[in-house]
Amino acid sequence: MNIQDYLPVILSIFIIIAVAVLQRQSKLVAAVTATMPIKVPLALWVVYAANQGSQQAMEDFSRSLLVSIVPTIGFLMAAWVAARKGLKLIPTLLVGYLVWGAGVGLTVLFRNTLGV
Repeated sequence: MNIQDYLPVILSIFIIIAVAVLQRQSKLVAAVTATMPIKVPLALWVVYAANQGSQQAMEDFSRSLLVSIVPTIGFLMAAWVAARKGLKLIPTLLVGYLVWGAGVGLTVLFRNTLGV
């Protein structure tokens, strides 16, 4: 295994610790830290390296990332609504993942149907 295999894990641990510490001071800063693009640049780096810097591969992958963010936004919206309705953590996450899964399904269906 090389650094590309360990870096996402190391960064994820760092972000979890940062969010745990920052949330005591500022919920906004903790939220920004939790949602900052860490995995996306790593994924772009992996795709870039795996395709010898192919511009077309980068463009295709970037477009897929852009489309794939929609279900994640659905997850966040559903979790927010569930929390506002008073659900506890596990039901909130389940609702969020249910909406996310439906969004992924619709995204795949949309892409297959339109060939996007």
